[in-house]
Amino acid sequence: MRSLIFGHLVYLYTPIGILATIAGILAGGPWVWVGIGIFGFNILMDTLTKGVHTRGAAVNKQGQPVGSAGVLNLMMYVQLFSFAALQIAVVWRIYQYLAGVPIETMTWNGIAYQNGITGWELYAVVVGAAMHQGLGIIFGHELSHTKGIGFLISRMMMGLSGVAAFCYAHVYNHHLELGRAWLGPEGNKMMDDTDPATAPRGRGLYKHWVVSTFGQSYFGYRTEQRRLKRMGKSFLSPSNRWIRGYLLSLPTVALFGGVGYLASGVEGALFSLGCMLVIWVISSFELEALNYMEHYGLIRVKGQPIEYRHSWDNDNVFTSWAFIEIGRQADHHDRGETHFWELSSVGQPSSPAGSPNAMMGYYSEFVLALVPPLWHAVYKKKLAIWDRDFASPEEQKIAREINRKVGYEVNPDTVRDRKLEVNYAF
Repeated sequence: MRSLIFGHLVYLYTPIGILATIAGILAGGPWVWVGIGIFGFNILMDTLTKGVHTRGAAVNKQGQPVGSAGVLNLMMYVQLFSFAALQIAVVWRIYQYLAGVPIETMTWNGIAYQNGITGWELYAVVVGAAMHQGLGIIFGHELSHTKGIGFLISRMMMGLSGVAAFCYAHVYNHHLELGRAWLGPEGNKMMDDTDPATAPRGRGLYKHWVVSTFGQSYFGYRTEQRRLKRMGKSFLSPSNRWIRGYLLSLPTVALFGGVGYLASGVEGALFSLGCMLVIWVISSFELEALNYMEHYGLIRVKGQPIEYRHSWDNDNVFTSWAFIEIGRQADHHDRGETHFWELSSVGQPSSPAGSPNAMMGYYSEFVLALVPPLWHAVYKKKLAIWDRDFASPEEQKIAREINRKVGYEVNPDTVRDRKLEVNYAF
């Protein structure tokens, strides 16, 4: 029974939250706030469980993963349909708002719901849907490391969110180039921009969202430009994977624009497309927030291998379950094609052989990152510990130069939590 719960059911938390958000939108009235409410509840739970860590996904007595590949893969695949259902529910409410459908209580198969919607309720619908579409993107991330149907579903999920470029950039750029840095002859070239998804020290979350989003798209553009040139094909060829990725967004554009036009002409189409853009912005912002938190400020000398120390592990119990173990970044970057239910913590000994631990869950970190001065106040201390206990001599030299330029000069011996290690609850 314990294997069933911890090997499968805990990973249904976020998908159930998405379904609850859809149900709230369909029920109408005060229920449309369910999506925002769940997100707030998640922040609270993540904060309350700070300090409670797990060693990894559930295993049996022989140390073998107990997760069923068939069950957990199916769970990820069906998220594509959840995304589609979420967007259909949103455009239905947009249509009602634009068409001025009277607000009244109606029933469907004995279930009462509110027909029609107010402006404030539509706000809750759009923002709540965006928040949970952003959370659902984690399944697209996981599937981007697969091949065949899994990768195609990943591309389709990302396409519905307007960020199809992520799939190739994440696997063929981020996982190969993260954190590259070196000192130039004048000591002024410190961070390589080869991987835009790695946030250097001193960068805020809002800037990172812009840099990483456009940077990953540019990577896809340049990659396809070179690949098609080698093949002797035009950039506008049907073989262009960068263009094909963005074409996957057309069904969403057509859905929002078409429904808006039917409800209220051109103005309605523009309004509906504006709601779509809000959903895309919020969901992609959440995606890039994960990139931001996973490697913030960590340095890897150009030409050196990616090791455990180049990722912030996050094994807070609520984060592990709600984000399907995505916080086990050290193991994930070491074994990129390993399924999430097989990942584990690699340990945090105070040496370059281990990985640093964020010591707080992703929801808590996300709130912190929304206020850049607070984020920098916390992370310049964490990075001081990383520089001392995890960085190689070459990385320490680069770190000193960067710290001087961005105001991160901190004596690690004055930091209260001197080691980024954890004690596991289970």
